Amino acid sequence: MDLTLYDPFEKMQFSDTNCFLCGTNITPEHRTPVFGEWLQQKYKLPDKELLMLDKSVTTYQELTIPCCDHCHAHYVLPLEAEVAEAASKGLEGLQALDQQRMFQWIGKMYYGMLVTELIKEANPLMTPAYPVSEDPKMLGKFSSFFMVLQSMRVPMVFSDFLPCSIFYAEVAPLEDEQPFEYQDELSTMTFSIKLGSAAVTCVLLDNGIIKRALGRLQHLAQGQQLHPIQLAEFKARIYYAAYLFSIIPEYFIRQVKPGDDHLVLDTLIDDVTQDVFNPWETLAYAHMLEEMLKPWGIREQEILQAPQQPLSFLLDAENRFKPMERYVR
Repeated sequence: MDLTLYDPFEKMQFSDTNCFLCGTNITPEHRTPVFGEWLQQKYKLPDKELLMLDKSVTTYQELTIPCCDHCHAHYVLPLEAEVAEAASKGLEGLQALDQQRMFQWIGKMYYGMLVTELIKEANPLMTPAYPVSEDPKMLGKFSSFFMVLQSMRVPMVFSDFLPCSIFYAEVAPLEDEQPFEYQDELSTMTFSIKLGSAAVTCVLLDNGIIKRALGRLQHLAQGQQLHPIQLAEFKARIYYAAYLFSIIPEYFIRQVKPGDDHLVLDTLIDDVTQDVFNPWETLAYAHMLEEMLKPWGIREQEILQAPQQPLSFLLDAENRFKPMERYVR
């Protein structure tokens, strides 16, 4: 069994002629969809548009990444089939899915968006304000992420950690008009997706630290049906925590011995010489919440009417869960 990892970041090997997962030379027509075909069909996504960082527009159907036939057949399709089966059972099915498989599925979509942006930066429609390929720190972070994402292809055991935080929430049907939603933030490596009433938000490459830090938030949401505006706040709190997260975990492969059929990865986090989180800033959080609340037209001034206690649809004045059936302006 080949336990060799592929590192496209070493030579910035991002093109339409290298498989995204193993690096094999391929022809440009060898592709796999970033968002699985089952997902596109179920939620009628193929012709819906997506705006990229260089201001070009693509559709879900057109959003594909280079992938060799072997990786497509042996790794991508089985993963998509597993998630499709879990998603057919709603939130309960997704929560029951092996967490490493959920990490791989979300990671594949996130990385697909990242690879698409990196390929586009070679010939952009408009040069992005902050090109991903010109930030050494971010490239190092993406390289570490890709190492653990290769658990899709190379059997890999994470020793006492999962390289991400995964949050689940259920959405109440009464005023839910969006059967599918997707958001990501490349720099903080945060990704959220809503499949019917089931919402999943994931912070990649934090080793579960943010989930532990926001444990009370997940506990409050557990067993509740969130109004869509409450889900928006739920995500804003997670996205802002990812924005404050200030360290990059390191991963180390244990020595491979003859006969080994998988890799074992250990991790190290430098929480001695630097803080794990940057200080909370109410104004910065308000900006994040305002962005998430755009569909309701709620602006920063309203969010910060009481600066010491920003507007919340999730929590009451005693920080208890606030049940909500309808949003009334």
